[in-house]
Amino acid sequence: MVSQKMQQGLVLGMSTAAFTICFMVWMMFAVLGVPIKELLQLNETQFGLLASTPVLTGSLIRLPLGMLTDRFGGRIVFFVLMLVCVLPIYLISEATQYWQFLVLGLFVGLAGGSFSVGIAYVAKWFDKSSQGLAMGIFGAGNAGSALTKFIAPAIIAAASWQMVPKVYSAIMFITALLFWFLTYENKAHRVPSSVSLGEQLKTLKDPRVWRYCQYYSIVFGGYVALALWMTKYYVQEYGFSLQSAALLAACFSLPGGVLRAIGGWMSDKWGAHSVTWWVMWVSWVCLFILSYPQTDFTVHTVNGPQTFHIGLNVWVFTALMFVMGIAWAFGKASVFKYISNEFPDRMGAVSGIVGLAGGLGGFVLPIMFGVLVDLTGVRSSAFMLLYGVVWVSLIWMYFSEVRKTPVMGSGSTASMNSAS
Repeated sequence: MVSQKMQQGLVLGMSTAAFTICFMVWMMFAVLGVPIKELLQLNETQFGLLASTPVLTGSLIRLPLGMLTDRFGGRIVFFVLMLVCVLPIYLISEATQYWQFLVLGLFVGLAGGSFSVGIAYVAKWFDKSSQGLAMGIFGAGNAGSALTKFIAPAIIAAASWQMVPKVYSAIMFITALLFWFLTYENKAHRVPSSVSLGEQLKTLKDPRVWRYCQYYSIVFGGYVALALWMTKYYVQEYGFSLQSAALLAACFSLPGGVLRAIGGWMSDKWGAHSVTWWVMWVSWVCLFILSYPQTDFTVHTVNGPQTFHIGLNVWVFTALMFVMGIAWAFGKASVFKYISNEFPDRMGAVSGIVGLAGGLGGFVLPIMFGVLVDLTGVRSSAFMLLYGVVWVSLIWMYFSEVRKTPVMGSGSTASMNSAS
């Protein structure tokens, strides 16, 4: 008989591994989209749509998947979800036209819905005092976006871009089998069948849920959008090769994933409010600097015209992205600490709607990045847009929480006040 502690460890470990692979697949167009863009001669807006199409279905499916997890348990839902994705991933290698990539991308995007399944599945195996850390460890599977930046360029360099979806489909299938045989189900974690769909959705009328959606739209939606956008940004803005650009882009994606567990621990210790508040301010500062475009200006001096250049070199740019990746890793964990504190009996439904909002941010933002670049010709306009989104979050958070809650305080005090 396997002990409870061993079951907890296996559920957390395998769920994190499975989510990492699902996220790797979900973000595959961050790298795969670059050679496809050249092959099909796509403009910036078309590339943004291609890269973000999987994010759309991965977002929209999160709420129903979260509710299914509450009703039937996370193990079976996670397993079936991974199996459903295997064939569409493989078929990307056979696609030759833009619409084919878009349609297949919609099906591959189902892998992104794994978050709302796994977060509810994992959280219910742990008590409240350690849920933040457990959910943070699971959420570290976001590092799959960095993993694809290491694996996909290597496969493309060794073979071709068509080999990437073939390898990814095999990895997904093997992961699904390992997950099924190495995890457990506890029927006590399911929502009783007497709880209706309407009752599950009733908590969505709570204004706190929509506030958390706004927070998550930047710390997760912004993370997904930039994870999809940065490889191409490095290629076009700084002239790097695909392999070098993907490696530099991973400096943002990797900490944005693996450090989520630390964010969970911080949220357990200091409260979700305090962590989220400081995350927003760090993001605001970084995005303010990142928004400034490469600029040349001429000053007429007594010695004649002199031209000066202002702009971020690649190393300062990468350092700022690294800092922001860390902040967003903490923020992704702190938002879900809010949810586990305040909606313990509706984790699947509430995490589904918050995850949906964050995912929709990850879908809409890359398209808007492309539109802004096509309209203005300024690549840093992407960061200008994100800067505005962070402003909205800061203002909303100040009027709804900060005036009621100490900015630094005990975790219990912060979470009690934020719930009031």
